Amino acid sequence: MTIRWGILGAGGIAATFTSDLLGAGLPVSAVGSRDAAKSREFAERFGIAHAHGGYDDLVSDPTVDAVYVATPHVFHAEQALLAIAAGKHVLVEKAFTINATEAQSVVDAAAAAGVVVLEAMWTRYLPQSARLRSVVRSGAIGEVRLLTALHLQSLPTDPRHRLNDPALGGGALLDLGVYPVSFAHDLLGAPTDIATVGVLSDQGVDARHAVTLGYANGATAQLYSALDSTGRNIAVVHGTAGRIEVDATWYNPVGFTVYDSDDAVIERYDADEGSLRGMHHQAIELDRVVSAGESESPLLPTAEIVDVMRTMDEMRRQMGVRYPGE
Repeated sequence: MTIRWGILGAGGIAATFTSDLLGAGLPVSAVGSRDAAKSREFAERFGIAHAHGGYDDLVSDPTVDAVYVATPHVFHAEQALLAIAAGKHVLVEKAFTINATEAQSVVDAAAAAGVVVLEAMWTRYLPQSARLRSVVRSGAIGEVRLLTALHLQSLPTDPRHRLNDPALGGGALLDLGVYPVSFAHDLLGAPTDIATVGVLSDQGVDARHAVTLGYANGATAQLYSALDSTGRNIAVVHGTAGRIEVDATWYNPVGFTVYDSDDAVIERYDADEGSLRGMHHQAIELDRVVSAGESESPLLPTAEIVDVMRTMDEMRRQMGVRYPGE
């Protein structure tokens, strides 16, 4: 089948996703926002047939098969559950929810309703990620010993901005750190040990953090993210027989180089997304999962979605970051 998409939320990330969907020839049937005028403007911008001035109307729209949840983190669980209750498949922006408890509730509801739920950790679904996983699993660089990944951005400092507001799930971790954490989970699995150091803002969210993840097989991941500084965002996977260096900015559609232990290049991979950012791949994967009659994607299983949230819960606990209501 070809999934007909409904876009829940009409902000910047929703616009990027919708642009990629349409650019890839995938249908977008409807958009919904609590601001009816904003919904209409979004629909006119992208040529979307149905503009709803509320989320209930969007999820009950019969022309929508799957809902993309593109609102701030604190609303993800509530809105995903709304779509699931309406019988829709759901793609939820990362971070999936505020914490693992919420994540598990969404996963359980989807399983009970017989619908598919995916996290929109769009990097997971890129062709480069599939090739990188294949290289690691082939043993080309030996056994993985160390994974490093950086995600640094200089983002708005206004304390009222959602990134800085604890009530909206602010901080570097859920917006930026989720990328390196998910990357480490992808290649190494769930860690056995977590050691985090964070610097908190005046509002009580993490402005930056560093974490070391330890694994039962002896591997280590060292990850650093910050919303108050810039840098060259690269990732490297070090093995006993070589390494993989992912180009900056590593979580976007970029290439990577595989080196042996003598620094000789044994593979060069170059990404080619054309004019698209690459966010359509997650939509294609959800369509594939539904068409195949599968319950989840092997690229990011639901248990792993919850595990990533558990890792971030522990990181926040160690940093002393707690959101209202937790």
